[in-house]
Amino acid sequence: MNHNTYRILVVEDEPLVLDLIVINLVHAHYQVESACSLEQARQVLKQHQVHLIILDLMLPDGHGTELVQSLRHAGSQCPILLLTAIQDTMSKVRGLEIGSDDYLTKPFDIQELKARIHALLRRTYELQTPQSNVFRLASTYYFDTQHFVQLDTGEAQTNEGPLFLNEKELKMVRLLVLHKNQLLSRADILEEVWGMGSFQTDRSVDNLILRLRKLFEPKPDEPVFFVTLRNRGYLLHTQ
Repeated sequence: MNHNTYRILVVEDEPLVLDLIVINLVHAHYQVESACSLEQARQVLKQHQVHLIILDLMLPDGHGTELVQSLRHAGSQCPILLLTAIQDTMSKVRGLEIGSDDYLTKPFDIQELKARIHALLRRTYELQTPQSNVFRLASTYYFDTQHFVQLDTGEAQTNEGPLFLNEKELKMVRLLVLHKNQLLSRADILEEVWGMGSFQTDRSVDNLILRLRKLFEPKPDEPVFFVTLRNRGYLLHTQ
């Protein structure tokens, strides 16, 4: 991830918190814009293309959800991370329901904030292909003439006969198909299949790959589809 290519807007009215975030993001080589109110945020968005917004909910001229709703109503898909002192569950759920992508409460750990920013940017801009926003889940992926997966339903023809993949198996296959012949690290896979904040480990990824090899490889001990790149990760190899 080349951070220099991403511009982040931080909307926060507490000067110390704003400075903390901005300094750390600049140090991480992001381009950073800042605003202390909804009106300032709107002005920044008129002047700059922004790739991610960190948005406090309680602002001097209104509630941050107003900005979320107006952006989503206008069709913007820019990822939005809510940052607020409000900690009740209903506020969190409400923020996500209206279109925000993540939620972090104050006080927060700056490393966790940066990790969440990294995940949102990567998920939005780097694990995408030109067709991914209209990803054809109705299509069928064929490993060979004997093995396939229907990417919408998870129905599959496997070494164990016809069956339906479970949720994690199907997520893994979709991810690898979307990025076939591209290396994905274990961290990439954990993030996309299990999600941020998961307590899973690299071993979970390895076990899931072993399961898919058992289902689809002609010789699971000599994989030709689900290929390991030693100490780096996995890729789905196709001809």
